[in-house]
Amino acid sequence: MVSAQLTSGNLDNSFNALMVSGGGESVQAQNGGTGTTFLGWKDLPMELLLRILSVAGDGRMVIASSGVCTGWRDALGWGVTSLSFSWCQDHMNELLMSLAHKFTKLQVLSLRQIKPQVEDSAVEAVANNCHDLRELDLSRSFRLSDRSLYALAHGCLHLTRLNISGCSNFSDAALIYLTSQCRNLKCLNLCGCVRAASDRALQAIARNCGQLQSLNLGWCDTVTDWGVTRLASGCPELRAVDLCGCVLITDESVVALANGCPHLRSLGLYYCQNITDRAMYSLAANSRIRSKGMSWGTAESGGRRSRDDKDGLSNLNISQCTALTPPAVQAVCDSFPALHTCPERHSLIISGCLSLTAVHCACALHPHRAGRAMLSNHAY
Repeated sequence: MVSAQLTSGNLDNSFNALMVSGGGESVQAQNGGTGTTFLGWKDLPMELLLRILSVAGDGRMVIASSGVCTGWRDALGWGVTSLSFSWCQDHMNELLMSLAHKFTKLQVLSLRQIKPQVEDSAVEAVANNCHDLRELDLSRSFRLSDRSLYALAHGCLHLTRLNISGCSNFSDAALIYLTSQCRNLKCLNLCGCVRAASDRALQAIARNCGQLQSLNLGWCDTVTDWGVTRLASGCPELRAVDLCGCVLITDESVVALANGCPHLRSLGLYYCQNITDRAMYSLAANSRIRSKGMSWGTAESGGRRSRDDKDGLSNLNISQCTALTPPAVQAVCDSFPALHTCPERHSLIISGCLSLTAVHCACALHPHRAGRAMLSNHAY
């Protein structure tokens, strides 16, 4: 939540002195032989205040503390880098507008809401004051319009993570402009952004956000193969792609991701009923090609590298993809050691595909493998 350079011994002495006095009278804490006078809680050193809040505080305590005195307000304004308003059930918009100018060093801000409260005016206040912002969660902000995206594009150029899932009012034009300015995006959640997540927007993301590692397009039902293939060619660093409910995509999208994104670890294809065996065999084939390439590297490095569960797909959701057959899905499961159908590590999800019940991971044949995997997961 906070960042500061701390001198542990000095801060402990200061805190102990204040505890003894109860914060109500003048006390002295000996710091390295130098007597420092504290008149009470309002005279806490900035580093000590930040330490207390980082250990015991949440967003509510930070905000309340900022109102104690100008000293605390200034200290928190400079020291707090992460803040969440998700606890706020009412008046979040007004609270944000009144506080944005105080917390100018924020890098992480969560505005996740149970009921919609945040409006464009609050996002504009954040964008105008918090220019160091890296991570922003605006999920379920149903009241926001394109004004918010344009404000972020102008004021928060360093964004790396943005969650606007459920923000159905955003247009693809605003998203395209945002990506042209915020080129450091690595994680982008567009789930349910049916107007913003168009093929044109995916083309812009591919052109502007080459470092992107995670993209959620869940239930963006206008996305087609045209957009996904361009995404795959422009964002080779993708690790996680969620296409659940993108009912227009076909095997072409999966083939493009398999060929263009060698680091892909998670792929969601729930209810993509146009997906056939060709997509599965493409994933499996690319796994074998990369395994072969790794074997050359292993030989050159004296056998120090080997393919294990850290390589390739570790999560695949093909629920309701009813056109798939067991041999094709089994080929994928056999190609990626981290894909599991066993209950302990269920990562190949095939719900609603009754024809795929015969597909199994290696743990089904070698139960001891699952045991070793579970132990290795707890080793750290």
